[in-house]
Amino acid sequence: GSVFVNEYCATNVPGVYAVGDLVRGPMLAHKGSEEGVMVAERIAGHKAQLNYDIVPNVIYTHPEVASVGKTEEQVKASGDPYNVGTFPFLASGRALAANDSDGLVKIIAHAETDRILGCHIVGPSAADLTQQVAIAMEFGSSAEDLGMTVFGHPTLSEAVHEAALSVNGAAIHMPNRKKQK
Repeated sequence: GSVFVNEYCATNVPGVYAVGDLVRGPMLAHKGSEEGVMVAERIAGHKAQLNYDIVPNVIYTHPEVASVGKTEEQVKASGDPYNVGTFPFLASGRALAANDSDGLVKIIAHAETDRILGCHIVGPSAADLTQQVAIAMEFGSSAEDLGMTVFGHPTLSEAVHEAALSVNGAAIHMPNRKKQK
């Protein structure tokens, strides 16, 4: 079951809060932890809020699977125009050197504003790499913003960089196939 709470995890009983697996949303330890922090901050009189649209989902398999934001299907259903950029780990020197090159990075951005709407990663360190995009999304960054960021070389994070560049047809280490929906 679940407990109904408002956007600040407050129940209908004054002074009683609920977080984590008891409340709406995915059952993720990091979501519950951040809800607890938000509640503590609010009890202390601070303004705190959790952005539920930017909670990463992680599956610790091999290869790892992680996502943040909207899926392409959700964006398509909304009717918003969008572009998609992808980059396969098979084109990543670091992934090849580690003999772990299965998977890819996919970034979805609004076609008119270029604001990042979602990211999906299957491959090495997907859980860690998704955090880069979650931070960018939290600050309202565009795919171009992420593409203009300098990434270390050779790193797995370059796959995020290349996928961001690919959104606008500017990838460096693979052929560009700009997709506009």
